[in-house]
Amino acid sequence: MTRIIGLDPGLARTGWGIVEAAGSALAFVAAGVVASDAGAPLAIRLDTLYRGLAGIIRRFRPAEAAVEETVVNRNPATSLRLGQARGVVLLAAAHAGLPVAEYAARRVKRAVTGTGGADKTQVATMVRVLLPAAGPVEGDAADALAVAICHAHHRATQRRIAAALGP
Repeated sequence: MTRIIGLDPGLARTGWGIVEAAGSALAFVAAGVVASDAGAPLAIRLDTLYRGLAGIIRRFRPAEAAVEETVVNRNPATSLRLGQARGVVLLAAAHAGLPVAEYAARRVKRAVTGTGGADKTQVATMVRVLLPAAGPVEGDAADALAVAICHAHHRATQRRIAAALGP
């Protein structure tokens, strides 16, 4: 069984979700968000995200990390801040020695719902169907679990391909 942490970067709220994967079987472990104070200076907000994620990684000891790629915003300042938060998310996983996979939002949605154009409600609904033990998880935590599910599916597919091709 492999423990995977899925991460949905955001400056205000970074979602995290942890699953255990054994082949195509998935088990919910935990999920939540790390929030930063919107009134704090940027450096403090980024530090809050880093320390929060580092603590979660230490506590749950995932073996791998999966991060959603940043969607470019129309507002360049918003895109820059989101990119900085994403950098902190990648850094927290790298500092913990985790291999990190990155997935586009459309790929995550397709892996969980069957369509790349799914909205947040559809993603959260399918996360609850796939991981009933997660309970009423929503928002950034549901998105992070979707990233972890996407990575688990990708890993299983890669293993099947490798097995079919042989040594």
